[in-house]
Amino acid sequence: MRLERKATVVSTSVAGVLVLLKMTIGILSGSVAVLASAIDSFLDLTVSLFNYFALSNSEKEADEKFNFGRSKLEPLAAVIEGVIVSLSAVFILYEALVKITHDREMNHIDESILVMIISFVITAGLVVFLNKVATITNNMVIKADALHYKTDLFSNGAILFALGVISITGEQLIDPILGIGIAFYMIYSAIPIIKEGILMLLDASLEKEDIDKIIKIIESEKLVTDYHFLKTRESGSNVFISVHTVFNMKISLYDAHTVADNIEYKLKVLFKDKQTHILIHMDPYDDSKSL
Repeated sequence: MRLERKATVVSTSVAGVLVLLKMTIGILSGSVAVLASAIDSFLDLTVSLFNYFALSNSEKEADEKFNFGRSKLEPLAAVIEGVIVSLSAVFILYEALVKITHDREMNHIDESILVMIISFVITAGLVVFLNKVATITNNMVIKADALHYKTDLFSNGAILFALGVISITGEQLIDPILGIGIAFYMIYSAIPIIKEGILMLLDASLEKEDIDKIIKIIESEKLVTDYHFLKTRESGSNVFISVHTVFNMKISLYDAHTVADNIEYKLKVLFKDKQTHILIHMDPYDDSKSL
């Protein structure tokens, strides 16, 4: 099993435990902040299950139906995760506004504090683990999951602080105000995830820094007199690169092919953490001007 899939199994298990803890105490206490955190954990559970499905299917080999594989399931999963986070934030915002207009007193504050301490410690451990996996694999689904749980960590810490203040001062208004803050922070965190996933689904080119490195590799081959039609895209953990290279008309096919192999090897080293799919056309003249 790939490390990415193992990470989704761990995050799913953790989310399941947190849902049970938070939902129980959120209903008993009447805290909007705790209930919001419970809903977020339930969404984490759903998203982690979907991520496992997406990663499992994205690994399948290309076939007659999907000639380029199913790697776009990964950015699709990231977009869905971002949208779910945003929708849950809207629900939390609604619940907070309802509590402001219809004041409800909180109960079981001590139990709520204990549950949030446990949740904070467990989530912190999960964030460290997911960040490590994301660094090793550079997988966008895991990066999205890590960012999602990082927002949970911040919200858990804020809720824990607010519950402490409420238990000391008795001021109930702190709870819905904190819920509003968490809702806006969740939306703010979801936007980059959605944006990156959509760009990948639309086959946006690689970052300029990566393209400059590709160009440098091509231009380092002295037998390549020119190049054109350089196209790049990224799909999940896959990078696709195609380019037309121009050679002197007198060069042998063997020599031109050797140069193309050298370029391909260097590109694979450049993107060593990705699955690279490279297509190099060898042209005897610059045919870009005739098209």
